[in-house]
Amino acid sequence: MKVLVTGGAGFIGGHVAEAYVARGDEVWVVDDLSTGKRTNVPDGVAGFLEASVSGPEARELCRSTGFDLVNHHAAQVDVRVSVVDPVRDASINILGLLNLLEGVRDGIRETGAATRVVNVSSGGVVYGEGVPRPTVETAAKLPASPYGVAKLTAEVYLDYYRRLLGIEAVTLRYANVFGPRQDPHGEAGVVAIFSQRLLSGEALTIFGDGEQTRDYVFVGDVVRANLLVGEAPIPTGSALDDFAFNVGTGVETSVHRLADTLEKVAGEGTGRIYRDARLGELRHSSLNTDRLRALGWAPRVSLEEGLRATFRWIEETS
Repeated sequence: MKVLVTGGAGFIGGHVAEAYVARGDEVWVVDDLSTGKRTNVPDGVAGFLEASVSGPEARELCRSTGFDLVNHHAAQVDVRVSVVDPVRDASINILGLLNLLEGVRDGIRETGAATRVVNVSSGGVVYGEGVPRPTVETAAKLPASPYGVAKLTAEVYLDYYRRLLGIEAVTLRYANVFGPRQDPHGEAGVVAIFSQRLLSGEALTIFGDGEQTRDYVFVGDVVRANLLVGEAPIPTGSALDDFAFNVGTGVETSVHRLADTLEKVAGEGTGRIYRDARLGELRHSSLNTDRLRALGWAPRVSLEEGLRATFRWIEETS
């Protein structure tokens, strides 16, 4: 298959691009390297374009190449940045997707390619607080940050292109992804931040009381979800949520438990410092993954096993 991975120099996108290359696909990567690293782009890609997904180069690549699959990981992913600068967040997370979809639509008209789009959204921030947990795809959408609003808006635009323009499209709503190559960036970056502090002998900084919870899913399990929905039959239905799949474990882990487990992995603790909770961040989040499991997917890597692999990678590369 001809595959485009946007954000393919990032933490998750780089792993996804690597998996496509490994199975023999012809892979292109688009990334502006604002947060990604060129070293995350796997060897063997057919092409690498250093450009914004909001720019004309990315749109032209979608138009002219005739991709079988566009895997859209490029994003502004930090809730805190979205709160400070919602315009910047929307310009990337909404307009970037629209720019790519217009390129895909032009490409379908000109090349006849049957392009499928796998769009990445966020489970926790799209659903927000006050919904039953583990949260199902059809739960009320109550985003508590501009990042969540932008991700949900992007899904609605994608639904328009699917229903009225005929583009095959599905959305993956991630829980908090962690694993090797992760930078201390965004809220899921707490694993990398804590690991680095433990290695340097610094105290762990906890925002809030430490009892807030997240659903942590290992990057290797997330990669398998991407490969699966890129080839699985497109779901039937007419509602937005019919074409969305949660990707998580369904297990809530508190910041305290995460810190305890990482200290166990590291073999020592370095103390803890508490700060005020951050504006726009959720108190609790976990995702129900029954819809994805029905396609044959299930998480395989436990929290402690994944933390050991992540800590080991950070230790070896620091």
